[in-house]
Amino acid sequence: MRKIKFFAAILTTISSLTFFSVTAQNTAQKVNPFKANVDFMSRYVWRGTDYGNSPSIQPSISYTNSNITVGTWAAYTTNTQSLQEVDIYVSYAFSKLFSLTITDYFFPNQDNSNDKYFNYNDTSTRHVIEASANYTFSKKIPLSLLVATNIYGADARRINYDGSMGTKQFSTYAELNYTFKNIQVFLGSNLTHENKNIGETGYYGNSIGVINLGATVTKQIKFTEIYNLPLTISLITNPQTQKIFLVAGFSF
Repeated sequence: MRKIKFFAAILTTISSLTFFSVTAQNTAQKVNPFKANVDFMSRYVWRGTDYGNSPSIQPSISYTNSNITVGTWAAYTTNTQSLQEVDIYVSYAFSKLFSLTITDYFFPNQDNSNDKYFNYNDTSTRHVIEASANYTFSKKIPLSLLVATNIYGADARRINYDGSMGTKQFSTYAELNYTFKNIQVFLGSNLTHENKNIGETGYYGNSIGVINLGATVTKQIKFTEIYNLPLTISLITNPQTQKIFLVAGFSF
C-alpha cells in the first residue's frame, strides 16, 4: 500500500510539473514581447518614392511592453551605390484605435567619410526625426488615417526672399488606408506648401497633392501544416512624378 501511495505521489508530482511547464510555455508564447522579422523585397518604395532602385533586404526587431513598443527597422539595397536606411522608433498605443510614434530615420551614405551616426547637429545631420499619429475610425470600419510630420533634422528648409536659408518646412505626409480581407487600399498625400518662386524644394513632392496611391495584396503560401510563408504584392503609383511600381516580397 505504501509503495502504491508513493508511486501515486510521484505520478501526481510529475503530472503537475508537466502541466505547469506546458502552461508556462504556452503563456510565454502568447505574451512573448520580442519580435524579429526579415523582409525580402523586389524594391523599397516608401510613400511613393523608390529608394535604391534595387532589391531590398529589410530586417526588424521590436519589443512591446503593455502599450509601449520600441523597435528598429532597416533597409539595405543590393547594389553598392544606393541609399541605405536604419531607423529606431518608439510607439505608444492609447487604445486599439489610436497611437503616437516618434521615429528616428537615419540614411547613411557609405561614400561619405563625414557620415556619423551620432551627429545630431541640425544643419549637418543625416537623421530625420518624425512625429506621427495613426487613428482607426472604428472597429467595424477598417479605415485608418496616418499623419506624419518631420520635426527635426535633415528636412527641407524654406528659403527667405533675400536668398538665405530659413526655417524647417516641417514636411507633412498624410495617408488613408482601407483594408478588406487580404487587400489594403491606400492614398497618401504631401501636405507641405511650397513657394516655387524662391526655389523651395519639397521632402515628399513638388507641390501639395497625391504622391502614393495603390493597393497591397497579401497571401499565405502554405509549406507545412504549421508553417506559412507570407507573400505581399503592391501596385504603387505616384501621380506627381508619373511613376508606377509593382513590388513583391516575402517575410520570414
